[in-house]
Amino acid sequence: MPSTRTRTSPAQADAGTTRGRRAHIARGGPGARRRARAAAVCGVAATGLAGLLVGGCQSPSTAGDTTAKDTAKGNAAAGAGETAKATRKPVPPTPAARQTPPWDGKVRVIGDGSTSYTGPQPGQLKPERLKPGERPPQFVVFSWDGALENDDHFFSRFRKVAEENDAHMTFFLSGIYLLPKAHRTLYHPPEHAPGSAAIDFPTDQHIRWTLEQLREAWQDGDEIGTHFNGHFCDPDPGGGGTWTTAQWKQEISQAYSFVQNWKTNTGFKDIPPLPFDYREELAGGRAPCLEGQKNLLPAARSLGWRYDASSPGDFQIWPAKKDGVWDFPLQLVPYPGKDVQVLSMDFNFLYNQSGDETEGDPARYPAWERETREGYLNGFERVYNGSRAPLFVGNHFETWNGTIYMQAVEDVVKSVCTRKEVRCVSFRELCDWLDAQDPEVLARLRTLDPAEAPDWKTFLRK
Repeated sequence: MPSTRTRTSPAQADAGTTRGRRAHIARGGPGARRRARAAAVCGVAATGLAGLLVGGCQSPSTAGDTTAKDTAKGNAAAGAGETAKATRKPVPPTPAARQTPPWDGKVRVIGDGSTSYTGPQPGQLKPERLKPGERPPQFVVFSWDGALENDDHFFSRFRKVAEENDAHMTFFLSGIYLLPKAHRTLYHPPEHAPGSAAIDFPTDQHIRWTLEQLREAWQDGDEIGTHFNGHFCDPDPGGGGTWTTAQWKQEISQAYSFVQNWKTNTGFKDIPPLPFDYREELAGGRAPCLEGQKNLLPAARSLGWRYDASSPGDFQIWPAKKDGVWDFPLQLVPYPGKDVQVLSMDFNFLYNQSGDETEGDPARYPAWERETREGYLNGFERVYNGSRAPLFVGNHFETWNGTIYMQAVEDVVKSVCTRKEVRCVSFRELCDWLDAQDPEVLARLRTLDPAEAPDWKTFLRK
């Protein structure tokens, strides 16, 4: 694994096409660092799907319904009032300033019984301030956009992978994945008709399965973040990249509401409450297609969120705050066998391997899987043996190219999470650790290039 340092500035990929923003691949050696802005995408060039780049964290083929054409028809019907007639307004979230009282050992059921307070989350990282001369741990965060347990059962698969490899993960829940299709008009998206969405609403069975996984994931120590709701992206003229801060607040209030009121919305009476208070647990999210961060950040800050993972991308450097919120971007990692770098998300590997086609040549699947796995491992080895900057890996529960991206991530989890001084954590746990550090130490860590390994015994010694 090369670890030489270079100051070559990466070249920008073409990001302006009629099919939406493309996955980014940048030129520059494996240590490249200059702070050029990197374009990326959280989504899928959908299955012939109306000829558009649909930024879906579950494509229509895996979300439990049918095709983008059917989705468009359903949206039109919803706009005409031909779906469910429920029109209840979204419930705004409780202000983040509210403090959870010390736990007295008693479970407190909240609201309609959809959520509850069962005490502090189990198994969380105990952050410790770095001592002078100490080498930082190598943090790795695996995160998942959408977090639906559908017929592929990827949510349960990776929850178990995490548990078996001493890892915690962040699952970004799309709020409408707890909203039955029959009640879709409860969702009032900015710039769209009630009941509209760029992803499919779930089946009742998928909601039940997802609730089970959310409960078990939280009990395992994983984080439940948000992927917001309707997944509206460019080239949609009303996509999240165009939303005002007030519209982001509108979207967020509904993300809270769909979790806090799933019992009312579904009518399910045989499922226990989720074991957490979402008003307190929700610490950040990732915007669909990585769009709209500028206006999203003031909304996040006003709610007391601690981080945002919606940045279009950056080099593997130690994180900093943006507008008072920790900024956790996807990262450029060295592409195997090429003098280029690619953003650390499955879609970006897919786009550079099979373009808009999510079912490419099966004969190439083994090579593509190996490229993806080695790309993530290249990024890991560079910082593990270098600056120790956290590595962020973002993915979707998708079957793209024969599920090779799922297997690649599973292999990486098994390879890195049990290594010496490695901590596979959630974004929330990383916030805990960063907030516990001396700001001057973090500022010094941010001066390092990814592959730059200082003499740790002297580098952080005051």
